[in-house]
Amino acid sequence: MNGVNDLPQKILLQFEDHGKLLDVIDSLRSAGIGRYVHLPQLIVCGDQSSGKSSVLEAVSGIRFPIKENLCTRFATELVLRRGNEEKPKVEIIPGSERPDDEKQKLKAFSAPIADVADVPNVIEAAKTAMGLDKDARSISDDILRVEICGPHQSHLTLVDLPGVVHSETRQHSASDVAMISSLVNSYMKNRRSIILAVVSAKNDLANQIITKLARNHDPKGLRTLGIITKPDTLHRGSENEKSFVDLASNEDIVFRLGWHVLRNRDYQTRDSTAEERDEKEKEFFSEGAWTSLPPSILGIGALKPRLSAILRDHIISELPDLRKDVEEGIKTCERTLERLGPSRSTVNEQWLHLIRISQLFTSLVQASIDGVYSDDFFGDASSETGYSHRLRAVVSNILGELASDMRKKGHKRTILDDDSTPTTQLFRSR
Repeated sequence: MNGVNDLPQKILLQFEDHGKLLDVIDSLRSAGIGRYVHLPQLIVCGDQSSGKSSVLEAVSGIRFPIKENLCTRFATELVLRRGNEEKPKVEIIPGSERPDDEKQKLKAFSAPIADVADVPNVIEAAKTAMGLDKDARSISDDILRVEICGPHQSHLTLVDLPGVVHSETRQHSASDVAMISSLVNSYMKNRRSIILAVVSAKNDLANQIITKLARNHDPKGLRTLGIITKPDTLHRGSENEKSFVDLASNEDIVFRLGWHVLRNRDYQTRDSTAEERDEKEKEFFSEGAWTSLPPSILGIGALKPRLSAILRDHIISELPDLRKDVEEGIKTCERTLERLGPSRSTVNEQWLHLIRISQLFTSLVQASIDGVYSDDFFGDASSETGYSHRLRAVVSNILGELASDMRKKGHKRTILDDDSTPTTQLFRSR
């Protein structure tokens, strides 16, 4: 990635441990910093049934509940780390709009989990905790965080987003369609998001909206990687197969990060092991039109290190600007806290503070009445605000204007001196 090589070697050496670098970003995200500062991340986007869940399954080794489309009901943050301990961890990060009591309940969510085989059941339990088993709430802005550690895992963090739905269906109301679109677009517009645009070779590319959305938020294609799934559904030697081979060659829709092709399990091989799945994929790409493509863009074996390197380089390149944004945010918070004054955590401190406010108000009112305007509160007399604070001057000027008006317009009768009038009456009523 451009910019990485320009960084001082000291920074690169400081983050030689890829896992620690990702942990720093993940800790910021878990603390909710992402609501205020854009954080570097990989987001997985695609139309519904594009194969997003199969991509996550291939990357992580976890059998996500594809049939029920559970991962399309909320955003899922998948955290992969290399380590000796294989026990997974699942937690819920509540949406910012939830009431405080619901946030605390979701943060306390827990479910028994011994190994990765239990993850699908825990996802189902999390769905229930979020209220997604009720018809009134079919889409959630909560985030399910799944952390997997193992000796064969890559250092990687992905955010899987709900599949984009084009129109209202029996499963998705018009409100659901709008909520999903809003959620996906909110992640895509983050200038530090690497967009993994998943398209299915089973459907005509023109009917898949995800590449258009990626172009809307990344017009130059600088931060988008395309992923083609289900290439085995194409007829060998067909024009349709050739069009997807050209797409994978980065000749049709051009992305700076290019494209990648995955062949995942189909219905007949849904119960195969991860090893069998990978072997079947290697066999598929070893023949036919796909052999014209470089091995570096084919299969899950090449995708995992590719994604890991993309995320690492992206974070390092964004680190200086990210640090500036965080420091500026801290300064803004400190200025806000300073304006609030010292903490008043006890009832007595709050009571004394109210008394001080009352005394200050009394002294300002008295100074305003007495015409003593030395306090900063009264400001500049030439300004509208400063003048309005000077009560004695305002009242004095109003009374002066009233006296002038009374002298000029306060009489009941007007005395006329008109020699041309024969009458001797000199008083005329108004």
